[in-house]
Amino acid sequence: MPEFSRRDALRLTALASAIPAFQAMFPTAAGAATPATAATVGEGSAAGAVGASASPVPSSWVVKPFDNTRVTLAPSLFTDNRDRVLNFLHAYSADRMLAVFRTNAGLDTLGAQPPGGWETADGNLRGHYAGHFLSALCLAYAGTGEPAHKEKADYMVTALGECQDALGALVGTDDPAAPSHVGYLAAYPETQYIRLEQYATYPTIWAPWYTCHMIMRGLLDAYQHTGNHKALEIVLGMGDWAYSRLGHLPRTQLDRMWKIYIAGEYNAMPVVMADLYALTKDEKYLTTAKCFDNTYLFDAAVANEDTIDGEHANQHIPQYQGYLEIYEQTGEREYFDAAKNFWDMVVPHRTYVDGGMAGSGEIFGARDVIASTIQKSNAETCCVYNMLKLSRSLFFHTADPKYMQYYERALYGQILSSRQNTSSDTNPLLTYFVPVNPGARRSYGNLGTCCGGTGLETHAKFQDSVYFSSRDGSTLYVNLYLPSTLHWPERGLTVTQSTQHPTDPTGTSSLTVTGSGHLDLRLRVPYWAEQGFTVRLNGVRQRIDAKPGRYVSLNRRWRTGDRVEIAAPFTLRIERALDDPATQAVAYGPVPLVIRSSATAYQNLTLYRDYPLSRDLSSAIRPTGEPMTFTTNGLTLAPFYINTTDNYHVYFKRTEPEIVFGATATGIENRPGAEGLTFLDEVWDRGPFRNRGGLVRAVTAVSRDRVAAGELTADERHTLIKAAARADIAS
Repeated sequence: MPEFSRRDALRLTALASAIPAFQAMFPTAAGAATPATAATVGEGSAAGAVGASASPVPSSWVVKPFDNTRVTLAPSLFTDNRDRVLNFLHAYSADRMLAVFRTNAGLDTLGAQPPGGWETADGNLRGHYAGHFLSALCLAYAGTGEPAHKEKADYMVTALGECQDALGALVGTDDPAAPSHVGYLAAYPETQYIRLEQYATYPTIWAPWYTCHMIMRGLLDAYQHTGNHKALEIVLGMGDWAYSRLGHLPRTQLDRMWKIYIAGEYNAMPVVMADLYALTKDEKYLTTAKCFDNTYLFDAAVANEDTIDGEHANQHIPQYQGYLEIYEQTGEREYFDAAKNFWDMVVPHRTYVDGGMAGSGEIFGARDVIASTIQKSNAETCCVYNMLKLSRSLFFHTADPKYMQYYERALYGQILSSRQNTSSDTNPLLTYFVPVNPGARRSYGNLGTCCGGTGLETHAKFQDSVYFSSRDGSTLYVNLYLPSTLHWPERGLTVTQSTQHPTDPTGTSSLTVTGSGHLDLRLRVPYWAEQGFTVRLNGVRQRIDAKPGRYVSLNRRWRTGDRVEIAAPFTLRIERALDDPATQAVAYGPVPLVIRSSATAYQNLTLYRDYPLSRDLSSAIRPTGEPMTFTTNGLTLAPFYINTTDNYHVYFKRTEPEIVFGATATGIENRPGAEGLTFLDEVWDRGPFRNRGGLVRAVTAVSRDRVAAGELTADERHTLIKAAARADIAS
């Protein structure tokens, strides 16, 4: 019999302390055998999902998620992309993902070669992609119940445990590969961590703690989504090792480490360490989570001072998710304030029309500077992945619909546009950047890169934010309009949503209830619902105060067969860049449209000549007969979610050189005012108009202000009012 080592004793002690805590929090998960019985921790949170009825949630939450196994998706554009990703997860070799780990641990690679990309035999980020791959497998299992996903995840966990054991056996020896403490698991020696503590910079080292996080997250997901006990054992060992490296370091040293570009990037390490604390109540894990406080940005965020201009976006977004986790465990308000204030610095101040992050490459731009950041390398997909997580978690604490409004924008915009509409067994075919510059093309692939990993996860969990419940279970929030079914056995309810979003411009969805009970049903009114939001209950139109960006409520006792019908017709919308109103984008309902063109200069569009009094853009941007596709100024606009490698333009330049009212010209230049809006912008922003008199009143008011500002003469004002009064404009 092999000798029972001190390392084995430590691991078993940690595991023994964690499992009862986890079973108390998630009574079905620790013994999970199938998705139907597994209780899932909400991504990035150790607190329970609605699916585990006895699971406590953080005291600060007012809303909580449903277990991923409780929401099933019906066919849609989202499931089309999901299934393409699941096909890749099913087909791609787990041994290739494990090759770099086995090599580092001195084990047989079984003839497998690393995937490539950043996952090479000598890559400084090697091992991170296996963490993404493992997380995606576990999310896929929770979402579909397909045993093959769990079997592959179990295989990876077992192999990672063997690598951890082999490395642990070297502790205390003279072997140069020996780690400093039991529990170490990586695809490279501990050297990168040591060099970071000596302030090595990129690219001498890459982000070792980033890689550590991805491995730990994958293992936590394996335990929390599939009930794999070995995964918990491994990740607790990694947590112990992380404490041994960081717990004794002075704050000044940690602060200096975390300021180093890329080398100091640690992703969501405070999240996984706070998760371990929530599971075990072992203070060393909370101490380690706080070691990742990035004080030079944290203090500014707490004070609501916007200092993120020029910062590496994805290096910092996950940190604020970590601060929320620490707040949930400690109640220390400054951590919540930092996360909330940071989000407000990004949305809408550094956000493109599709929800992508505005800046230069992977770097945040200045506040409210959008048009000036449009270039080839921008809108990194990982940033949106992390902003979705942060938005979701902030919603749990606040129930503020603004977080779900952004979630929808980014999900229907950049995320739906980030997977090529074709299948592959060997390539995830995901984007790294989703550029918005004129004549851009999307590039798909990214096997072995960060965005190729986060994309796997995102496409495996589309169901996780469709529905939420209030803390006490009395309220159901419908946040996304996706064809899906919610199974809520604790309330004896099933809710089935039927819709063709986002391909049906009627914007209709129906919710059918099975079961009975009193429930406050809250329906999110999308930000883009400009032509109204109507609700019918069992065929009877409801009297509701539906305002875009809020919720409407149907509070009643529900019975089997009750049917709620929602209509939010799509409209064509113009969205202006914050820093240059003449730089604009077009969206149709929640869907960004792009101009199909290989030109590398902005396209110039003139629209006001075709405006009716109703401001209905369909007179200026006309349907082609092809679904969701339009034409204007001789150009074709198509949905961004049509994922090709063709050239496109997300933004165009609005060119209205002369003030015109329909076919009535004035000969007066359409000059911008102090805020950058042209005269016609200001007039039509006051619409829609019921009749021509409304237009005349708007022209009268705007021209009065322009004369007062010295931007028009009195004679020009008189000419404009007369022209508006005689203009022949359709209503």
